[in-house]
Amino acid sequence: MYRLSQKQAQDIVDKMMLDIPYNINIMNEQGVIIGSGSTQRIGTIHPGAVEALATGQRVEVWQDGRLEQKGTNEPIVIDQQYIGVIGITGEPDEVRPFCNLVRTTVSLLIEQRSRLESLAHEASRKKAFLDTLLEYHGSSYPQKLRREASVYQLDLLLQTAVLYIHGLQLNEHTGKLLLLFPSFRIHEKEGSFLVMVQNQEELLPIMQRFLQDQPEAFIAAGRLENSIAHSYAQARDTMQILLALRPPSRIACYEEVQFLVQFSQAPLSPLSNAAARLEDTADLLETLRSFIYHNGSIHDTAHALNIHRNTLQYRLKRIHTLTGKDPRHLLELIELTHGLLSLHF
Repeated sequence: MYRLSQKQAQDIVDKMMLDIPYNINIMNEQGVIIGSGSTQRIGTIHPGAVEALATGQRVEVWQDGRLEQKGTNEPIVIDQQYIGVIGITGEPDEVRPFCNLVRTTVSLLIEQRSRLESLAHEASRKKAFLDTLLEYHGSSYPQKLRREASVYQLDLLLQTAVLYIHGLQLNEHTGKLLLLFPSFRIHEKEGSFLVMVQNQEELLPIMQRFLQDQPEAFIAAGRLENSIAHSYAQARDTMQILLALRPPSRIACYEEVQFLVQFSQAPLSPLSNAAARLEDTADLLETLRSFIYHNGSIHDTAHALNIHRNTLQYRLKRIHTLTGKDPRHLLELIELTHGLLSLHF
């Protein structure tokens, strides 16, 4: 049932009385005053409101009495439910238009709050479902989970590939694209979403469609698996590779980076991570990533970074100085690559 709290009722009364030169009362579904310009009346029964709730009709009082004053009382009706009454003190012919105005305002506020609460409830339910799905590693899904998945157009009897999209900026076109597939927001601040794809042939075209609309986003794909949790773990690890190395291509599938995932998770050395010393130097991190992806080529890296070869040499020397590892030496570059990857795992 729709309800109006005492605080909300009093806030409405206070704001409306700045423009309406009459006392306003708001009563709940039992006829009790919960908001009033005469605050001493809050918590008391309003006889006109009780009658309005009982009859479902406007009640107008033409003479002051011991328990009530002249005025108009309008029931508030939402979805055929009587949820309260608006009362305005004064000559009924004068206050009737104001009473209608306040009643409409209150109805709109209650309906808006109800919609927001409904959306919040659905978002909470959807998050709980996703958490269960990503943590479930059984050989087959229980019937209850399959039924809940069908609400989101997801068939748990089919193999599923999880797309992990990071840095997505919602717009009208992207919003429509997300509606075409079962999709779930996972990190609001990062603009991160999971999209479930159940057709292998659609996987790459879908990734390309998202990237075309979101050229700054990173998109990682797990394999088509019976277990969504397994595919999600692959997509998540693939995303970590993308975020660690920032390659020119902003799309990656798990098969392409599986070795790097395993390599990054290998405890190769008990020593502290040398690459971690570059975390506060964005230009050196960018230089190291580019140097890795251009196979240690001075010419190609300088061209990609749009800097002079001497500037690149200076940055590589600074990396050596800060980390103790020279990126121009293959084995030490491998160690730096492992450290860079490990920062994100």
